[in-house]
Amino acid sequence: MALSEFGLIQRFFTRQTVTHRSTALGIGDDCALLDIPDGYQLAVTADTMVENVHFFAGTDPYRLGHKLLAVNLSDLASMGAQPLSVTLALTLPRVDEAWLAAFAQGFLALAGQFGVDLIGGDTTSGPLTLTVQAMGLVPRGQALLRSGAQVGDDIYLSGALGDAGLGLKVLQGYAYLELEAALNRFHCPVPRVATGLAIRPIATACIDLSDGLAGDLGHILRLSRVGACVDWAALPLSAAVQGYCQATGDWRMPLVAGDDYELCFTVPPQLAAQVPAECRKIGVIDAGAGLRLRKDGLLHSIDTKGYEHFS
Repeated sequence: MALSEFGLIQRFFTRQTVTHRSTALGIGDDCALLDIPDGYQLAVTADTMVENVHFFAGTDPYRLGHKLLAVNLSDLASMGAQPLSVTLALTLPRVDEAWLAAFAQGFLALAGQFGVDLIGGDTTSGPLTLTVQAMGLVPRGQALLRSGAQVGDDIYLSGALGDAGLGLKVLQGYAYLELEAALNRFHCPVPRVATGLAIRPIATACIDLSDGLAGDLGHILRLSRVGACVDWAALPLSAAVQGYCQATGDWRMPLVAGDDYELCFTVPPQLAAQVPAECRKIGVIDAGAGLRLRKDGLLHSIDTKGYEHFS
């Protein structure tokens, strides 16, 4: 017997072990109800992933469930918000119970790790399309924005660049020995929630790297009306990414490849001691125009136009 919409939800998406204290009412009614504590603001984000646009047909559904939630938690992290709850909208070409079970397992495992409630959503029939709306709490007036970088601020990254891009290269046919590590970074990003919370008192601007360092740092530069110079030698590159750059000569890949979901943020130099130890300083905000990269004694102008779906 085919599952109904409500049967699908009941079977796969109501087995949560987490109930956030702000969730007054979750799945089951026309709307969920959230209690927002006094002195807090609600940070809200949404992301859609479409088959053959954001992920390949045949992608492991467990990893897909993980990534769909992770990219939204990464947005909350970039604002310095504590994750609260999410809604999930699924457009499915058919009901595949094995696929749904694995997808839900990956999604809910990450939700449980970060204490996030799945409080509602929708299911419908059509080409495979997955949408999450995520909500988080941030003390009033303390959210990290893209528009606060100041001349003289140092630029930091929360982790390594380019590994997810290398994973995509592998999926596209690039022969590489360390296959699983690169693919794991592409399929299963780690949202830097703890880092976002830690830097909230000290960062002047922040963004998560979904479309590549050049494009996403470019958003900070445009909205803050500043420029920047980044030092190639300071970039946190894994041995695998360094090997790729040396073998292909494609040194721009770590700057433009997406899906790293690290945080890029700016901090006044006098607060450097408060930056989490795992973060790496990569450059400085200046009064120049655009983004420049210092590499091998030369200064390169870097295009900050990121990926655009309709370009």
